[in-house]
Amino acid sequence: MRAPMTILGLESSCDDTAAAVVRVDEAGARVLSSVVADQTDLHAAFGGVVPEIAARAHAEKLDLCAEEALTRANLALSEIDAIAVTSGPGLIGGVVSGVMCAKGLALASGKPLYGVNHLAGHALTPRLTDGVAYPYLMLLVSGGHCQFLLVTGPDDFTRLGGTIDDAPGEAFDKVARLIGLPQPGGPIIEAVSNKGNPTRFAFPRALLDRPGCDLSFSGLKTAVLRARDRIVDEKDGITVQDQADLAASFQAAVVEVLAEKTRRAFALVEGGPPPTLCVAGGVASNHSVRAALETVAQEFGAAFVAPPLNLCTDNAAMIAFAAAEQMHLRQPDDLTLAARPRWPLDTSQPGMLGSGKKGAKA
Repeated sequence: MRAPMTILGLESSCDDTAAAVVRVDEAGARVLSSVVADQTDLHAAFGGVVPEIAARAHAEKLDLCAEEALTRANLALSEIDAIAVTSGPGLIGGVVSGVMCAKGLALASGKPLYGVNHLAGHALTPRLTDGVAYPYLMLLVSGGHCQFLLVTGPDDFTRLGGTIDDAPGEAFDKVARLIGLPQPGGPIIEAVSNKGNPTRFAFPRALLDRPGCDLSFSGLKTAVLRARDRIVDEKDGITVQDQADLAASFQAAVVEVLAEKTRRAFALVEGGPPPTLCVAGGVASNHSVRAALETVAQEFGAAFVAPPLNLCTDNAAMIAFAAAEQMHLRQPDDLTLAARPRWPLDTSQPGMLGSGKKGAKA
């Protein structure tokens, strides 16, 4: 039995500055506090996240979020056993801000420091929230990533497939901009879709004609653009109902592709389908996506686990918990811990999105 641990986590990989305190003991894991400062207002005028603005906001808020997380947990920094931080992948300015803040806290307090892969945080979240046993099938679906993973241990991830271009969350954001909806795109498209006709536009379901569970959403985005342009040419503009129908048809295509590719991911697992299907990442907060995946899980006789909505999007509780899961497998990091813009979970396979001097993207 491992000794109880109380961990302060920091997360700053994109546009959410987050800190959390998680305690792990023989009774399981508990989130003692979770603080998230979003940057929606800072980026609203630009139609998307501006990396330089995000990094500056992280640098300004990280220490305040950490202080607030400790206050809500009714703990002092001296009572923390370890400090965990997202050290990649992500927007490098934000990741650097988090890593430097964590180093300062670790140095000042004398506590061990653990750099955590942001994707591992998402992938291990079902163990934090539901105590899911290994192995399980994970669909990690967010703004920057989309991949099917067989999770067999705290640092043992086998990629079964993933996106070869845009991630679904990125596609949601881009489509929202195309049809004149505000950011972030995921929540607004889901809301507007409730008033739309999902069958009005026959948008493509990419790669369903090919084996395997790789995905593509770039062509779908282009199809929405062309449909919008046809409407504008015909009507000299776009109505609220047109927006709703475009959003609903787009969302229906995404949901159908994710559901079918999940079936194929189940079929790829050697030894039969795992007992649990899990989903995490920002797009996992979409109710239509959740409902479709739950149906697929039932088809394979598997349980379905989706974390609470506040733990689907970026948060620091998942980072603290991932460190707790992994710390018995490795030594703490020292002050040479580096921020990494790219950091694939399954390093045994070639990068899906290509590689460069900084390594594989995913």
